Amino acid sequence: MATNIITAEDRSERVVLEANRDHNTDRCARLSQVVFRNDLSPGSALDLVCDQEGEVDIVTEVSPADADRVQDSRHARLVTIDANRIVVGIFNTWPEHDGLLTDRRVREALNIAVDHDRLCRETLNGYATPLASLTPSWCNGCFPGAEPRRRDADRARALLNEAGWPEGRPLSIATPASLAGVAEAVARDVRETGLTVDVTSVPDDGLVAGARMLIEKKLVPPWDVLIHAWFDLSSDLPPAVVHREFFGSDGAFRAGPPNAEFDRLFGDLMSRIDPQEARQGAEAIDKWCYDEAAVLSLCAPQALYAVNQHVDFKAYRATFELADTEVSADHWSRRSR
Repeated sequence: MATNIITAEDRSERVVLEANRDHNTDRCARLSQVVFRNDLSPGSALDLVCDQEGEVDIVTEVSPADADRVQDSRHARLVTIDANRIVVGIFNTWPEHDGLLTDRRVREALNIAVDHDRLCRETLNGYATPLASLTPSWCNGCFPGAEPRRRDADRARALLNEAGWPEGRPLSIATPASLAGVAEAVARDVRETGLTVDVTSVPDDGLVAGARMLIEKKLVPPWDVLIHAWFDLSSDLPPAVVHREFFGSDGAFRAGPPNAEFDRLFGDLMSRIDPQEARQGAEAIDKWCYDEAAVLSLCAPQALYAVNQHVDFKAYRATFELADTEVSADHWSRRSR
């Protein structure tokens, strides 16, 4: 399976969508026109929705750090939703790397070293939910009884000693700059087990080279753990878009040799046509991921939107949609008529 790497995007400054009034279903657009603006920086867009009206009505991907500003605005309100998106750590299990992360005890130790509740509460200002495995609790395929691991620094230290983590050997964490706060929070907790932790924040202009190394699998990455964000476009069968990318033989984010047990479970899932059986197959894969501590499970961030107070915006877990969005009679576009 080929994976495309986006190296650049050419976007029109504005994209205008007009409602199709002849649509052949009862569900019709509630807005006459939608204008997507690509000529604004995130900061400028937030200024326009929070401080005035008539320029921007919805800003997507609001940072948790800006949430209070939106809530304090006279013109905008904050809309949040538990979205189908995750932030995890990918373990480098290539034997050529030195093989330390192939030991389940090491992976388990790192998972229980992290204070997931504190990460969500402090680093993401409460706009996230701790993950047990790879599937958020509101999606099909989250295994029954799934609970995020609780922090136990003493047990983590013992597991690292049992696994023979070399004295003085640091743990290396790589992260895109956008997730540097998460990486530093992880590093802070892991250091309390006695490990030295080095964090490398990759600037935006270095992301393509790093993605190519991970996806092409021609070179062994230099890091032990990569902090990585991903998403799913539905809530129905997460392994098809999530788990497969991390562990499948054709997975873009697999940072180690193919895993025969995962491929067996995934092949079994793909052969199921009954919805209930498919769900059970998805749960078995998520449980396997948990039992193997196959990733550093961290959190599922919420999607945050800054929305004009006179816009009735419906947020969706998977994607940004405007099909059910409408404006009140007090909206600036209607007051001016």
